[in-house]
Amino acid sequence: MVLRFLCLCLACGLSAAEATAFRIMAVGDSITQGGKTFATYRIPLAAKLQAAGVRFVFVGSQKTDTPQGPLWHEGYGGKNAEFLATILEARLKANPANVLMLQAGHNHFIEEKPVAGIVTAHREMIATARRLNPKSIVFVAQVIPSGKLPKYSYIPELNLALAALVKELHRPEQPVYLVDLATGFDPAKDTIADLVHPNAAGAEKIAQRWSEALIKVLK
Repeated sequence: MVLRFLCLCLACGLSAAEATAFRIMAVGDSITQGGKTFATYRIPLAAKLQAAGVRFVFVGSQKTDTPQGPLWHEGYGGKNAEFLATILEARLKANPANVLMLQAGHNHFIEEKPVAGIVTAHREMIATARRLNPKSIVFVAQVIPSGKLPKYSYIPELNLALAALVKELHRPEQPVYLVDLATGFDPAKDTIADLVHPNAAGAEKIAQRWSEALIKVLK
């Protein structure tokens, strides 16, 4: 299976060095995408992975330009987990990945009672990743809390449900790991004025949690 994935990557025009590195796809909403008025965690995360000696490349159809070069991703401002589940197969076929980072749970209202639908979308995304690459390694984030209430007051319930989903789906040959982004994240200190999107300190906290999880598994 590793040889098959390597051949697929080479067929896409990648060098042998790129093909043997972990190909990481970060999937999410605006918190993954980043924006002009708030920070993206992917920039400090890339630096932390490089410092730890992890061989990786971020892949996707969306690009963030940085002084170190472009960081590719699948982050979409304003979109929810259900939307991401509908596009993931096409994105993975276009940009093969063997590591998936799922960070999705915002862009709903408490009145929608959205938890079940968000969890179902995560289940579908994990199934898609496994179908396209049975050796995929999947990381699922418990999303950051928000001070924008009551809109996002469903997040604590969602994070418990995501933890249960990871426990259900994880198996040694097809691992799914939980990444706790919520504990220690303070919307009053770690977000911009909208109480949703991370400021520089918040992005650093998110990057640190992601890096701890990824380094433990990938190095």
